[in-house]
Amino acid sequence: MCGIVGYVGPREASGVLIGALRRLEYRGYDSAGVAALDDDGIQVRRCVGKLTNLERMLAETPLVGSIGIGHTRWATHGRPSEENAHPHRAGRVVLIHNGIIENYLELRAELEHRGRQLASETDTEVIAHLIDEELRPGVGLAEATRRAVRRLHGSFSIVVMSELERDRLVAAKTATPIVIGIGRKENLIASDIPAILEYTRDMIFLEDGEIAELTCGGVTLTDFEGRPRDRPPRHVTWDPVTAQKGGHKHFLLKEIHEQPQALIDTLRGRIRLESADAPLGELDALEKRWPRIERVTLAACGTAWHASLIGKFFLNQLTRLPAEVDYASELRYRRPVLGERDLLIVVSQSGETADTLGAVEEARRAGAATLAVCNVVDSSIARRCDAVLYTHAGPEISVASTKAFTTQVAALFLLAVSLGRRLGRLEAARARDLLAQLRNVPQLAEQALSGDEPIVRVARKYSQAQDFLYLGRGVNYPVALEGALKLKELSYIHAEGYPAGEMKHGPIALITEAMPVVVLAPHDEVFPKTLSNLKEVESRGGKIIAVTDRASDDLAAVANELLVVPPTHPLLSPLLLTLPLQLLAYHVAVQRGSDVDQPRNLAKSVTVE
Repeated sequence: MCGIVGYVGPREASGVLIGALRRLEYRGYDSAGVAALDDDGIQVRRCVGKLTNLERMLAETPLVGSIGIGHTRWATHGRPSEENAHPHRAGRVVLIHNGIIENYLELRAELEHRGRQLASETDTEVIAHLIDEELRPGVGLAEATRRAVRRLHGSFSIVVMSELERDRLVAAKTATPIVIGIGRKENLIASDIPAILEYTRDMIFLEDGEIAELTCGGVTLTDFEGRPRDRPPRHVTWDPVTAQKGGHKHFLLKEIHEQPQALIDTLRGRIRLESADAPLGELDALEKRWPRIERVTLAACGTAWHASLIGKFFLNQLTRLPAEVDYASELRYRRPVLGERDLLIVVSQSGETADTLGAVEEARRAGAATLAVCNVVDSSIARRCDAVLYTHAGPEISVASTKAFTTQVAALFLLAVSLGRRLGRLEAARARDLLAQLRNVPQLAEQALSGDEPIVRVARKYSQAQDFLYLGRGVNYPVALEGALKLKELSYIHAEGYPAGEMKHGPIALITEAMPVVVLAPHDEVFPKTLSNLKEVESRGGKIIAVTDRASDDLAAVANELLVVPPTHPLLSPLLLTLPLQLLAYHVAVQRGSDVDQPRNLAKSVTVE
């Protein structure tokens, strides 16, 4: 589920592993462990909690050896505990694992019937025992792993080390990510690029159904049947500095302030005012299918789902295609009506979200066209879809998503313009005006983020509230949902997002003087309606925090607090109104002493169902 690292080479492995795990902390975890192979065999150190606990343990009882594996775990099978932490040992084998083994209970029962003693509640330990059982004269670690994984049902990435083969690591992968770093007389493995970028920029991305053997001298790839695979490494251009805080107190604050640049990177080369178009060559892969598309479904999870709700407005208005939005976790199980005239758009920061990947597979089985909006090149979702529109948010270290969200919204806007022009449903003059205003959004975002003193003051004033209500209308209703989610994720305050017009149909019963109500109130065509909703809140004593694009007397008359962003086109207003909500959630969380970069119970990339 979370962080996997492995090392084989001339260095002391434990130091490399801890440093790599540190760079994977953004994924969220509840326990950690490392293992290394020395002259006496494999030694394991595990503990519950943060990596600092593991480092303290290693200072007291060091690990020696130049080959090792490490892991940060987010509990799926079994509570957070030392016994359930990875790596797991079975006889001569030690193993780490991301994912879920769906038939582990059946396999566990078989193992116990054969006299195997299992020490944990996890599905992971089952894999280690299966591999250990297969090890025998003539059957090496790679072949034993190959035989074992063919018995597994589910999604997994594993890295295995054995006392019988002291010079190598073996990895296997299905649905969850694994990247191999190719160094000089050393090789590394991890669940994400930033973990090993310090050591090499040359990477091999393990494909589903592949086994990799890593030694100091090289990497060998085969499939689960033992057939050789040959794939040259790719050179990654990410700068390790992007994984540092850049002078900010937290990664989250740094990433909030990186949004103007992230938007520039996502828009760069994709706006042509002279032709009134967004030339997305990525869409050419679906060129023959566009004339037949009659309906669009967007599917995503969490923050990406909110971006998809905004994307629905873009598609409806600019392409006139009917569009609906579904939770990816629900779509795959409700027997959706999909066919050759449908387009499924999936949105994912990591490109590894298990539920979203499942939605893609469901659409492919039904014959629908598939398009991914994704941040990570060569991710599983990107490889499965017919076409990919990459955002360029860069690495997002904090668990709570910020710049990934705004770049997803920008990418969906570009998609709607491009598709509207391709289908002949968006006239040139309107497209040119929209794109011109979109091109100005990064500068406006910079202005919106230039001073957060009013937001800090509001955060101090309301940080002890127990509940928040967020209201929005039209394209900004999803922004209200996202604002409420950010507050929940970061500060652990209960918060709800609601359409402002629905407030009187139930939520109004919650409003008291102790209830802060955050209202998105840009001066758009529904502003008078929103103002009417605010008066309903005011008359019941609710504390109103209005987020708007222009201070005005009518707003000042009802709102307790005003947070103002620069004005833009109403369709683009979510890109700016989101920013003060992110900062508000951040500062409230800081006031309450929360861990804003790694909120409790959360993981960055949810690669299990």
